[in-house]
Amino acid sequence: MSGERQVLGLICAAVLATILTLGLWPFHVPANDVTWLRDRAGLRFGGNSTAISSAALPVPLTEQGGSLEIWLRPGRIWDSGTILAFHSPQDQSQLLVRQCQTDLEIQTRQYDWRRSHTERLYADEVFRKAEPIFLTITSGRLGTSIYIDGALFKASLQFRLPTKQFTGKVVVGGSPGQTDSWQGQLFGLSVYHRQLEAPEVTHHYLTWTHEGRPEMAADEHKVALYLFDERNGSSVRNAVAGPNLEIPAKYMVLDKIFLEPFWQEFHLSSSYLSSAVKNIVGFVPFGFCFYPYLTALRVRRAGLTTVLFGSFVSIAIEILQAYLPTRDSGTTDIFTNTLGTWTGVISYDPALSILAAAFPASRRVTRALGLSCAPRAFGERNHPV
Repeated sequence: MSGERQVLGLICAAVLATILTLGLWPFHVPANDVTWLRDRAGLRFGGNSTAISSAALPVPLTEQGGSLEIWLRPGRIWDSGTILAFHSPQDQSQLLVRQCQTDLEIQTRQYDWRRSHTERLYADEVFRKAEPIFLTITSGRLGTSIYIDGALFKASLQFRLPTKQFTGKVVVGGSPGQTDSWQGQLFGLSVYHRQLEAPEVTHHYLTWTHEGRPEMAADEHKVALYLFDERNGSSVRNAVAGPNLEIPAKYMVLDKIFLEPFWQEFHLSSSYLSSAVKNIVGFVPFGFCFYPYLTALRVRRAGLTTVLFGSFVSIAIEILQAYLPTRDSGTTDIFTNTLGTWTGVISYDPALSILAAAFPASRRVTRALGLSCAPRAFGERNHPV
């Protein structure tokens, strides 16, 4: 009997170690995978990489919209990640420019502890090939326009970005709050507190791609221009009066979120549902193994104890993930992990009955451990008081 218990205990220890490894790997803060390009001005962003402005971009006195120019090459067309983000914790807002495989996504977030409001504008097939793209986004009272290589690609009259969305700290190659790394090369970046006109967009594209920098006029309201021509060092100089981009030695996420509420994490998408299913399935072995082990140890209400233990392990993982920039700390996983543990508990007795019917010799082991093949009510005591 003691031998069977020891084997079952080792199995439980292996399951717990596997779950902790999957939840906390790589157990450390990795190096920031940002390197200078050798053959031209620019930066390469790898798997865990980011550059963050040393200070926030100023808030303008007047509302004239805003514009972005991003000269880039995606690493792979089937990847997803945040290329550029503006983060303003003071007014709880974010603007993100993302690659969603071959599509471009412009996303705005307004959030507080109670709710999160997100708006999105998509442009399909922007990243059809892993080739350099000169992307221009302009927005104001006339709506938002997206230009590719100086030519209008898509326009929306309903989707508008106020000037304040182009302020705050600049994050390149990732997202503030939670990790969302982008892989690719960046050759130039500029920010304007004004909606550029179509002729200006075309002129900037031609001068930048032919001369290495845009031809600047005095009234363009440019607040940031990063040419990435330093070729070395940990800082990218702002060619106009404004904060530089800093390249940390270690990968980091700006204002990492601690236990993000589940109502803010929720979004109806295949990736969210896939993650939820994985977190449920991942904790089924936990309930399936720890429930008979605690039963064999004569623990009262072994089923309930197992579920509570699974919840505790999940909470501990989520707390520790807040200190790991490569992992997301949220509360949704606590609910899905607990559900997975409960699923493992309630599936044990039916599985044991099937196993006993198929392999009669297994009944000896179950009797030795003090387990029953008969269904038991959830939370029922395992031995008389």
